[in-house]
Amino acid sequence: MNSRNKSKELQIRAERYFPGGVNSPVRAFRAVGGAPPFIERGEGAYITDADGNRYIDYVGSWGPMILGHAFPPVVEAIERAARNSASFGASTAAEADLAEQIQACYPALEKMRFVSSGTEATMSAIRLARAATGRKIIVKFEGCYHGHADGLLVKAGSGVATFGIPGSAGVPEEIAGLTLALPYNDLGAVEAAFAAHPDAIAAIIFEPVVGNAGCIVPADGYIAGLRALTAQHGALLIVDEVMTGFRVSLGGAVQLYGIDPDMVTLGKIVGGGLPVGVFGGKRRFMDMLAPLGPVYQAGTLSGNPLAMAAGLATVGYLREHAAEVYPKLEATTKAIAEGVAGEAAKAEVSMTLNRVGSMWTWFFTPGPVTNYEQAALSDTEAFGKFHRAMLDQGVWLPPSQFEAAFVSAEHGEKEVAATIEAAEEAFRLRIN
Repeated sequence: MNSRNKSKELQIRAERYFPGGVNSPVRAFRAVGGAPPFIERGEGAYITDADGNRYIDYVGSWGPMILGHAFPPVVEAIERAARNSASFGASTAAEADLAEQIQACYPALEKMRFVSSGTEATMSAIRLARAATGRKIIVKFEGCYHGHADGLLVKAGSGVATFGIPGSAGVPEEIAGLTLALPYNDLGAVEAAFAAHPDAIAAIIFEPVVGNAGCIVPADGYIAGLRALTAQHGALLIVDEVMTGFRVSLGGAVQLYGIDPDMVTLGKIVGGGLPVGVFGGKRRFMDMLAPLGPVYQAGTLSGNPLAMAAGLATVGYLREHAAEVYPKLEATTKAIAEGVAGEAAKAEVSMTLNRVGSMWTWFFTPGPVTNYEQAALSDTEAFGKFHRAMLDQGVWLPPSQFEAAFVSAEHGEKEVAATIEAAEEAFRLRIN
């Protein structure tokens, strides 16, 4: 492993222009220590930093690189689209082409709208839910991150959890007060919320597999219980699949768990690595959007032709090759996640593994981890030592205990073996 002197120099320069030297907080590596490498390129299962160090990548741009970095069909699709101009601010046929591909995997999206980020998608879905119900209160779950819109930063996970921030400065109490943050996997808490706020809850928004407090799996019957409670009380069920969409199965968590959502939000993989978000659902709600209805939502770059091209290449490939891609993702991720957990057990390191499909987290706690409160018991100092040890051996992990890791279709036996060997060495160093 080369030194990271060039990355350190780039970080110093970046700090002159950006708060903390970054454009998204978790990139600063404050939770794991050390200077963050600056990435120059990626190919397949690997990324390379400015100093020439090559890493097995388990971040995958936080999920979207399911087919690996610089996947040739995606690169070619972006190049073709770019030759016709990067943006028009007008409709293109590619928008409906991609919508058709998405709907084939997500029949619940009777209508949808493209936006440019997951935050826009969840924010817009909530506005629509409030308009559809005439109610104000939103229920979310502790540790779940749905973007950085004001009302969704109440007890959020991800970077908020990483930095130990209970919410965010700048969010008025009046807005925060319209969000109820409840424990995940606790139906009793949801029942109590509906009882305490009769005819006032517009929607429940939730991650069907939590990814932003680390990977947390829904308990048996939990999602069905949420669906039953929202139906009973006239509230909408919004399934936030920005992370799990096309990741845990071709039809995402909606397919995996047999969910009947009112609305779904998507992102990440849908853009093939380019910025994109989607919100959609039942026709009767979506037709309330302007220009058909009274709910205003707009975006100059929504349906950007480059993102549509990348999304078409990615989703199209996944549909065509689902029978080979998803079993490989499952097998590879299982081997990596369980292999490292096995090395932890041999070294008597306290660790709990949570995994769904090709996303997982190694929690540095004896476990179990079924909600954010339990995730927060993790030994973040031990995780930081583990992260640094793995990085020094060429394994790139999410720089936070409270983030899920991801595998791509380009990861294989070679990467499995190298990762387990790196973990064995990390644990030999007695990280906790």
